[in-house]
Amino acid sequence: MASEFKRKLFWRAVVAEFFAMTLFIFISIGSALGFLVPSGGNQNVTRTQDNVKVSLAFGLSIATLAQSVGHISGAHLNPAVTLGLLLSCQISIFRAIMYVIAQCLGAIVATAILSGVTNSLQDNSLGLNALAEGINAGQGLGIEIFATLQLVLCVLATTDRRRTDVTGSAPLAIGLSVALGHLLAIDYTGCGINPARSFGSAVVMGNFVNHWIFWVGPIIGAIAATLIYDFILAPRTCDVTDRMKVWTTGQVEEYDLDADDSRVEMKPK
Repeated sequence: MASEFKRKLFWRAVVAEFFAMTLFIFISIGSALGFLVPSGGNQNVTRTQDNVKVSLAFGLSIATLAQSVGHISGAHLNPAVTLGLLLSCQISIFRAIMYVIAQCLGAIVATAILSGVTNSLQDNSLGLNALAEGINAGQGLGIEIFATLQLVLCVLATTDRRRTDVTGSAPLAIGLSVALGHLLAIDYTGCGINPARSFGSAVVMGNFVNHWIFWVGPIIGAIAATLIYDFILAPRTCDVTDRMKVWTTGQVEEYDLDADDSRVEMKPK
């Protein structure tokens, strides 16, 4: 921990997570609120949210920002992804904690800015996640688990440097996975799969009803994805000592791509 704490590259990575998360939330949730704007100035026209548009906005913004800051921080932009990479022993515990803090702060700042920009819109929930009518807490939790599981599984598989068959763009693949999760979950829970994104809206709106679902679901999904990939689908050879070294010092050996340990997650090999 001490070695990372003293490194400028580490703090640059934390700032990159905060900045990219702020942009991600502003763009993605801003796109989701667009249907609230009266069409052609006619206040009586009622429009419905376009789930495909919103899903693509979330997915493409992740892909774009991953390409933009992936070489600096890994562009996690999601505490569930950070947890998955932590359990997969690709980052230290200290880095994971600082990333999650940066992600949550970025989400709050972006949602607060968006609140000011869109304060004239009626029924503006600022992207607050909530269970759809007829969906109970258990069902919503299940949706969040499976939607997050496929995302974290995609991150682990696409960025696995042991693979030689990945010839496409890892950021694009991960962005499409985010879009896929939204296509599944929007109608049930509004699609969390990102605790920081859900947290930002809940804080600014002051509404934490069923908010635990949008933390517990992604956490379980991330844990399940890591266990499935690292111990069943593609077991790693590193022992407990190697894993503990990564968790405590952040010094990645099997996973290194460059001498700079901030470049860990977003480039396939």
